[in-house]
Amino acid sequence: MNAPIIDPLQGDFPEVIEEYLEHGVMKCIAFNRRGTLLAAGCSDGSCVIWDFETRGIAKEFRDKDSVAAITSVCWSKNGHRILVAAADKSLTLWDVVTGEKIARTTLQQTPLQARLHPGSSTPSICLACPLSSAPMIVDFDTTTTTVLPVSLSDMANGVAPPSRNKFSDGSAPFTPTAACFNKYGDLVYVGNSKGEILIIDHKSIKIRGIVPIPGSAVIKNIIFSRNGQYLLTNSNDRTIRIYENLLPLKHGLKALDELNHECAEEDEVEKLRAVGSRCLALFREFQDSITKVHWKAPCFSGDGEWVVGGSASKGEHKIYIWDKAGHLVKILEGPKEALIDLAWHPVHPVVVSVSLTGLVYIWAKDYTENWSAFAPDFKELEENEEYVEREDEFDLVPEAEKVKDSDINEDEEIDIVTVEKDSAFSDSDMSQNEIRFLPADPSPDIPELQDAHVLSTSKLGHGSQSLSPLSEEAGQNGHLTNHESSPLEEDTGGTRLKRRRKSSEKGNAS
Repeated sequence: MNAPIIDPLQGDFPEVIEEYLEHGVMKCIAFNRRGTLLAAGCSDGSCVIWDFETRGIAKEFRDKDSVAAITSVCWSKNGHRILVAAADKSLTLWDVVTGEKIARTTLQQTPLQARLHPGSSTPSICLACPLSSAPMIVDFDTTTTTVLPVSLSDMANGVAPPSRNKFSDGSAPFTPTAACFNKYGDLVYVGNSKGEILIIDHKSIKIRGIVPIPGSAVIKNIIFSRNGQYLLTNSNDRTIRIYENLLPLKHGLKALDELNHECAEEDEVEKLRAVGSRCLALFREFQDSITKVHWKAPCFSGDGEWVVGGSASKGEHKIYIWDKAGHLVKILEGPKEALIDLAWHPVHPVVVSVSLTGLVYIWAKDYTENWSAFAPDFKELEENEEYVEREDEFDLVPEAEKVKDSDINEDEEIDIVTVEKDSAFSDSDMSQNEIRFLPADPSPDIPELQDAHVLSTSKLGHGSQSLSPLSEEAGQNGHLTNHESSPLEEDTGGTRLKRRRKSSEKGNAS
């Protein structure tokens, strides 16, 4: 981005719909670490990888054993692997470069969300959050599943139960538990239906700390910021809360052990809450005090300076953006389609949202020209003015007075090999052998269209000034000609991959 010439008063957040992507019915999305690739899970069981720079499809994964809708997609840290969760209770691990299936397992419940372990370049361990049972650690190498506790009573029994307490009629309540890894993956943060954040050592399956949520509302989402310094929770009380992580980013489990030794209260619950209070501190709360809407797919911006959440109301595509100080800075209004997923670009001020109809909308910043940003002495005029030159503006100045001593050493060697570190990524982010782009996989042309094109061009080559009926029909269908009234489309097997969309007039509403 052109950061030096951006007007700081405009804000570094998206404002209008720049474009939208279309391929089947997409349900969920996820960026890779650099934001160059966008993975989208579809309702037909396929996973599409979009090249976000060219807005074209780079690869498509399709499991012959599964045609169920995709519920979650997740990239590994270096982008070599992608984890896909589906509604048929399956978890599939794919190799992004070769397109081959590495492993597949089936759970007892549908995984609503699945996240790969962030501490490994080739992770084989993931955290899955099923529909109506406790979150679990799944190891693809050993094909083992470890259920995590969702309350302190589970630990009192010695083993975490495979499912939660049921209603009197025996049916499981629809209150899926949210969970996520911390930055290095040595701890799991679980938000339960009692309004508590449990800090769990997933290797020993022990609760190391408890943080109660104000109001004890059910926690629907729990997400760490990219730098690991803040934790976001979304609760049933229509409130998004931000917690500051007080533990060190590295060796958080070791720091927890020290806190457990310091907090030696007799009661186990009080001890865990005392430890939790020294792990997380409530930083800010966000809510719409007027409409009291529920929030969908909240997340942080790439740099952690902004918090974004989508409205869960039916029939509206609204995105709310706050700064970390708690001020609502923008409300983005899209088409009359419900929002089901949301993601902020890791580097740029771009938000990508998924509508109920399966379209992926790309929200970007609406930049306004500011020529004064290029030169400090440049003055913008509202209308033409007569220029009055200064008295000495064009006076001849001796060259001797113009020459000044330069501090630049012309004999010094210039390093053109070393690449400066990107400030958007921390030292822990691995960049060796990282996948940033995928080679394009062109689709073959449709034979019928090729024949029509050859027929029309051959007739024109014989001096004919009019198109054949076949070519005219093809032109009317938009395959061979491109009228001004219809946007340019790439037709591949009858599926429109993308098309341009004018900036949303509602996108400027705030």
